[in-house]
Amino acid sequence: MRVLHVYKTYFPEDGTGVPQVIKTLAEGTHSHGVTSEVLALYRQPSKVPEFVGHHRVHAVRQELHFASTSLSISAIRRFASLVPNFDVIHYHFPWPMADLLHLFHGRIKPSIVTYHSDIVKQRRLLALYRPLMQRFLSDVDVIVATSPNYVDSSPVLPKLRAKTTVIPIGLPDRSPPDPNLVSKWRGKVGEDFFLFIGAFRYYKGLHDLIAAARLSNLPVVLVGNNDAKVVDTGALPPNVICLGQVSDPDKEALLESCVAKILPSHLRSEAFGVSLVEAARAARPMITCDIETGTTFVNLHGNTGIVIPPGDPYALAQAMRELTSNREYARQLGEQARARYVAMFQADQMVQSYVEQYHLLRDRCATR
Repeated sequence: MRVLHVYKTYFPEDGTGVPQVIKTLAEGTHSHGVTSEVLALYRQPSKVPEFVGHHRVHAVRQELHFASTSLSISAIRRFASLVPNFDVIHYHFPWPMADLLHLFHGRIKPSIVTYHSDIVKQRRLLALYRPLMQRFLSDVDVIVATSPNYVDSSPVLPKLRAKTTVIPIGLPDRSPPDPNLVSKWRGKVGEDFFLFIGAFRYYKGLHDLIAAARLSNLPVVLVGNNDAKVVDTGALPPNVICLGQVSDPDKEALLESCVAKILPSHLRSEAFGVSLVEAARAARPMITCDIETGTTFVNLHGNTGIVIPPGDPYALAQAMRELTSNREYARQLGEQARARYVAMFQADQMVQSYVEQYHLLRDRCATR
């Protein structure tokens, strides 16, 4: 079984949510007899290694970037040359370039698309893109949503229920954090802080988190890439520390000392929240906003954490105070979050579900 993953970015230039899912699938399916390769665009393809783990990466130069979309004419030629070598083409949505790749050259192979998010920000451009999107989604064989919440709340997926299935995102289990790293970070940022991990993007609600930190006067640590200048790090209150990007072992060490993981995203561009699975895996409670997406599938109010209205720093500050003042409650929420991770969000479960989809898809399409 040979599978080609198609997305606009990938490791090592981008290690955020969707690339992290692709990497977990590509590595995890290897032991099931699946050879995975990835086609993605890069700003500097010459610096991209040929292999990431067990899987090959086809790095194509990004020739244009417009409205959060990477484009490349070269990708069309590369994709056309690759398609005949694979049994299944696995697209990751949204990326309009992938729609074109499929309709030009991908229709000869069985196809599956993981629907990671609706298009939220570019509403005006969506009106122009919608006919292409609808043709693409109607043409692929299987659509995978990452939570039942997103299927129900999406303006697109309910019309495609007949070909849509749900496979939650899963992550491999963590190794115990290095005690030396835990001690190092406790010396730098203290203990009992609230932790944000993720790219500093417009929909992450970081302005609400900073406002809540001012209201509560509780310590907050921010981890992530701030290239977009969403946060003015020079204007942060003294109880907010911005660390920038850190390694995965450092993230696990920070999770070990935090009171809770906060993901204050206020727009449904936050379709799932992979960092929430990281928190649940580490037995940490979560604070999220109810934006009718997968965030409230991972984080159940009163069970694994606290869910508040979006865009409400006062409610966020109150949730922070509640977990700080009642540590036994916070501990119970964290234990239940870990149990939910074990039951629903392990990488092996996600990988097995996709392997089954790949084989069903190949077998079904072979009878056409």
